[in-house]
Amino acid sequence: MLRHTFLHLPGVGEATERRWWQSGITDWSAALAHACRDAHRARLERSCEAFQDGDWAWFDREIGAAHKWRAWGDLSERALFVDIETDGGHGAASITVIGTFDGRETRAFVADENLQDAADHLEAFPLLVTYNGLSFDMPLIRSRFAHRLRNHLHLDLRIPLFRLGMKGGLKRIEPKLGLSRSDRVEGLDGWDAVRLWREWQHGSREARELLLAYNAEDVRNLLPLARWMYARMRERLPLHVS
Repeated sequence: MLRHTFLHLPGVGEATERRWWQSGITDWSAALAHACRDAHRARLERSCEAFQDGDWAWFDREIGAAHKWRAWGDLSERALFVDIETDGGHGAASITVIGTFDGRETRAFVADENLQDAADHLEAFPLLVTYNGLSFDMPLIRSRFAHRLRNHLHLDLRIPLFRLGMKGGLKRIEPKLGLSRSDRVEGLDGWDAVRLWREWQHGSREARELLLAYNAEDVRNLLPLARWMYARMRERLPLHVS
């Protein structure tokens, strides 16, 4: 869907983009084949180059947060779902766990254990997917690993889900889509994660296991949310492409 996106061109909004699609200009190649403004041509050529080179950071900068959901169509097979826990403090030093899910395996990167290894793992995926990560998870992660995360596109599911009428926190949305959690972690929230971390630091092995189980369910549930979101958002566009 990225190659069919024109919203990052100067002066092009959603109405103009739809007119282009309806006139047969459905992707960057088609647009370049038509007479177009020099500013548009330069931007289209840069888009083709960035896509070919896998310069996902360029798209992350140039495409607005409200439209980054379109990257799912191109990068869903190379997406990493991410969620963090903290000790209740502020700043990068407050991160206690970075949990990830690649569609097959969950991993946990834990403070005072292997947290530093998270940067290389995150950097191996072009698309990072979070819920509310634009304002919480990713600023802390980027601060913690300054200059080590260079090439990814970040999709915050909260933004397109809000446009679809799914408002509130992750645990409020999940039941609406038929997603459930194990009895073990049902009812736990971010403040429980802070409490469990503190109990873990005081020697509770049970608290450690419960915190990591809670985080793992957070990241695993992002995959069906992303699939549902993309299908519904695509239905809203008059363009029959993947």
